Amino acid sequence: MKKSLIALAAPAVIVLAGCSASPSPAEYDKMTMEIVKKSFVERGIATLDRLEQDEARRACWESEVSGKPLDDKTAKAIEEAAYKSVKWPSDGKFLGDWKQGEAIAQSGRGLTWTDDAKTVNGGNCYNCHQITKEEISFGTLGPSLYNYGKLRGVTNPNSPEAKAIVEYTWAKIWNSRAFNACTKMPSAGHKGILDEQQIKHVMALLLDPQSPVNK
Repeated sequence: MKKSLIALAAPAVIVLAGCSASPSPAEYDKMTMEIVKKSFVERGIATLDRLEQDEARRACWESEVSGKPLDDKTAKAIEEAAYKSVKWPSDGKFLGDWKQGEAIAQSGRGLTWTDDAKTVNGGNCYNCHQITKEEISFGTLGPSLYNYGKLRGVTNPNSPEAKAIVEYTWAKIWNSRAFNACTKMPSAGHKGILDEQQIKHVMALLLDPQSPVNK
C-alpha cells in the first residue's frame, strides 16, 4: 500500500514543480506584447504598426519589466544616437511665433483614429506640463515649464549667451531621448509629430521673453 502511494505521489510532485516555475522576464515580455496586440484593432489612421518597438524602446521596456535600471553603457548609446538624429533648423532660426506655439501646445488633435491623415497635429503639451499661468488644466507627468526661459536667464534668445539652452531645448523637443534614454516624452520632431515650423513656434512659447510663459 505504501509503495502504491509513493508511486502515485511522484508524478504529482513533478507536475507541481512544473507549475511553480515562473516565466522568465523575456517570456513575460513576449506574453504581454501578445496580449497587447490582441487587445488593439486598427481604426482609421491608427494602425497596429504603432505597437512595434525600436531598439531603444525595447531596451527600456525590458528594464521596466525586470525592475532593473538600464545599464549606463546602453543608456549612453541610446542618448548619443538620439542626439545625432536631431535635425537643426534649416534656416538657422530657432524661434517662431509664441502665439502659434500656444495653440500647438493646447491642441491634442492629430494621429488619433478619429482624425484623418490631413489633420494638422498638435503638440498636446499641456497633457503633461504646466506652461502658462493662465491655463488651469494641465498634467503633471512632466515638470512645470512656466517661466522656462526666465528661470534660465534667457533675455535674448538670439544672443551667444543663450545658445546652449536654445540648442538644448530644440534637441529635447526634436528627440527627447537625447538627454534621457527612457524618457516618457514623445520625440516630436524625430517621430514626425510636429514639423520644423511648429517646433519653432513651441520654442518661442518657451523662450521668447514676450511669451506669457516668461511673464
